[in-house]
Amino acid sequence: MINKMLTDLRDWVDVRFPMTETWNYHLAQYYAPKNFNAWYYFGSLALLVFVLQIVTGIFLTMNYKPDAGMAFASVEYIMRDVDWGWLIRYLHSTGASFFFITVYLHMFRGLMYGSYKKPRELLWVIGMFIYLALMAEAFMGYLLPWGQMSFWGAQVIISLFGAIPWIGDALTLWVRGDYVIADATLNRFFAFHVILVPFILAALVFVHLVALHHVGSNNPDGVEIKKNKDPVTHKPVDGIPFHPYYTVKDIVGIGVFLIIFAAVVFFLPEFGGWFLEKDNFIPADPMKTPEHIVPLWYFTPFYAILRAIPDKLLGVIAMGGAIVMLFILPWLDRSPVKSIRYKGPLFKTALVIFVISFIALGYLGTQPPTPVLTAFAQLFSFLYFAFFILMPWYSSIDECKPEPTRVNFSH
Repeated sequence: MINKMLTDLRDWVDVRFPMTETWNYHLAQYYAPKNFNAWYYFGSLALLVFVLQIVTGIFLTMNYKPDAGMAFASVEYIMRDVDWGWLIRYLHSTGASFFFITVYLHMFRGLMYGSYKKPRELLWVIGMFIYLALMAEAFMGYLLPWGQMSFWGAQVIISLFGAIPWIGDALTLWVRGDYVIADATLNRFFAFHVILVPFILAALVFVHLVALHHVGSNNPDGVEIKKNKDPVTHKPVDGIPFHPYYTVKDIVGIGVFLIIFAAVVFFLPEFGGWFLEKDNFIPADPMKTPEHIVPLWYFTPFYAILRAIPDKLLGVIAMGGAIVMLFILPWLDRSPVKSIRYKGPLFKTALVIFVISFIALGYLGTQPPTPVLTAFAQLFSFLYFAFFILMPWYSSIDECKPEPTRVNFSH
């Protein structure tokens, strides 16, 4: 009786909304390559953290006051007096860092396996817009606690807009909403962080998933499974339904991830100052500058590139160029194969140097700009850009192995 009622309800909905069709297209009958490995967890983990940030953010806004005179105290109130407020705040602050961790690893997997190459160029570009929106979301949310590092970090970053010729001063004034970082700045950053950018992020994530399911998922061998279908069923012979096979696999990955995430939230939420700096536990004081102003770790590679160049305008251009390079990556790689499994030693060496440079720049961006460290930042900035600028050359002459026509899969 109950089953018939549920079936009738499903049929009633299907007549008016493509519920079953959507479920089949994106999950039950979406065929994914059967040779996914652990690197493919990070896309679903990024989506999980995004939902977590939305949920915890909603609860934080119930008690947060976007007012320059009350913002810091409202955060302290959440931490001390709201039931489970400390947990919600730490879930949100830790979630911000874990969001970038999963996204960076997701992007690195794309670099390794050539997930930006044809026919996934647009998919990669949409993903980069997600990354850009995520950076904007994190920057605006960073100001909201109204601590010392939040205030002065925003002061430094917003002042960079002033280096843009002709429109710099007007743009800086518009972003701040005042002649200094003040209540108007906090209010507009709160509006952008809570309403505008999350909507943009959600829309981009939806478009990203639609584009992914249209072209199909890449795999560690770089084989296009849609090109080899069973003549009878017309299903990819190297694919398996996403549900239940990969939904179950993702649940395992999510379980492991949540154990690590909970360990950080409960035992190391500040993570030695990397996730929450000690200066941000001090109320913002426009009359007292912190000894060393740095952004949070996920911005520091680009901050190091900015500081490596003495000229302010050229530094801003270089910092923006570092992100633009990621956007145009699909048209720089001239390799005949996708996956690093079949690429030659030149690309593998270049990728290793790029990763080392990115991590080194991330560390240097947290340190005071001494002459020696600035020289290192200039060196690693050069290597960062060389990875992209020289890619058309070294990827075209690299000695690649032939790409297989079927995925390599074994139990």
